[in-house]
Amino acid sequence: MTGTYRDEHLYALKQAYEAWRFYAKQRDEIDEQIQQQLARMKQDRNLPPLKPRKLAHGRKPNQPRFDVRTALYYVTGIDLTEIEGIEETTALTIISEIGVTLSKFATVKHFCSWLGLCPQIKKTGGVIKSSRTRPGANRAAAAFRLAAFGLHASKGALGAFLRRKKAHLGAPKALVAAAHKLARLVYYALKNGLTYVRQTQEAYETKMRAKQFQSLQRRARQLGFALVDAASGERAAFAT
Repeated sequence: MTGTYRDEHLYALKQAYEAWRFYAKQRDEIDEQIQQQLARMKQDRNLPPLKPRKLAHGRKPNQPRFDVRTALYYVTGIDLTEIEGIEETTALTIISEIGVTLSKFATVKHFCSWLGLCPQIKKTGGVIKSSRTRPGANRAAAAFRLAAFGLHASKGALGAFLRRKKAHLGAPKALVAAAHKLARLVYYALKNGLTYVRQTQEAYETKMRAKQFQSLQRRARQLGFALVDAASGERAAFAT
């Protein structure tokens, strides 16, 4: 590059470059240490090879320089990145915080309570005064919230769930609700070795419509009315 440079500018540039090289070296050493730790945690089991996946936006600058997805797969026995919103680094953060076995959490409710993703009900005289989630600096909970934030543009069932909750509760509470749902999915996946099966947004909306229809049926019966399906013209509930 040609130009007019003063000595102090060149010195500052040199210092910044050397600092960048130092931090890059430190980052590579940390990545190597993480890779070695995951290799020590690898389980001796016969697993089918992972299907290759193309990254939508390429590799991010701060992502580890090794295949985190495959390493975690042979540690946990499942592919956590199949769950919508959970990327490689998010899954790595979660596993580093909660471990592989969840024996210390008796139920999924205990797990979500430890994360601080459940409402903390405060009652006075039988009246609920507050239902906010418990504050804390839980790194696993922060990872779940970050994963929930990534569901905004998702075309799957979890994305539809977040947008539905956002319309009813507002963005902050919707993110907590979605993070809570993701935590439950991860708990059952790790606890029982269950593979997550993605559902489409259309399937989720159909399921929600069926639930709303059943709720209307019960309400109609309680009020002594008959609920008529406008599409078919047939009565779906009858007066009692």
